[in-house]
Amino acid sequence: MSQPVAADRLAVPASPAGETVSGKTTLGQTAALLNRIKQDWQRIRPELDASPMLTGLLLDRLGSAFARHVEQTYSAEGINSSNWDLLLTLLRSAPAQGLTHTELSELTAISGPSMTNRVTRLLNKGLVERMVSATDRRSALVRLTPQGRQLVERLLPHHIAREQGALSVLSPEELSLLTGIALKLVEHLELDAVDEDAENVG
Repeated sequence: MSQPVAADRLAVPASPAGETVSGKTTLGQTAALLNRIKQDWQRIRPELDASPMLTGLLLDRLGSAFARHVEQTYSAEGINSSNWDLLLTLLRSAPAQGLTHTELSELTAISGPSMTNRVTRLLNKGLVERMVSATDRRSALVRLTPQGRQLVERLLPHHIAREQGALSVLSPEELSLLTGIALKLVEHLELDAVDEDAENVG
């Protein structure tokens, strides 16, 4: 199994960045950029350890590239990633009567005002409907319309296939390692955020 390359040991071929053959880039643009940034920092601040910045940039570009790849599944329908996440949540987690805005926020980690805006956009597209709760008339429930359910069911196989295609470059062992590292990092950052919020309140 190939070993991950540390950010401070990235290397690219000696060809100039951006060189193309038949319209295709011959170098990994991100690897070339990281090496250039590393060299620039070493030139002007040789005592500085720039590896955290390089890793952060790598993660940022990875997230953006993965999102762009997956968004091709539903962008033609005028749906963005946040809308798609909401539709998937309603498909997999909502009972027949739907979910409240609070429940949707908890399942998607989206705040109240943002959730209202996203639900409204999907309402306008006819993909979801908002119903008054039978048990609490102050509470509204959101659920997929038949049109919304049909759209998600139609696009879901393509969505999964695009994600599988993006990850196919990794072996099962590499994918397991990546998942474990990603979870460890996310949990660390989430705990840091909780601690910072507590300090700000205090």
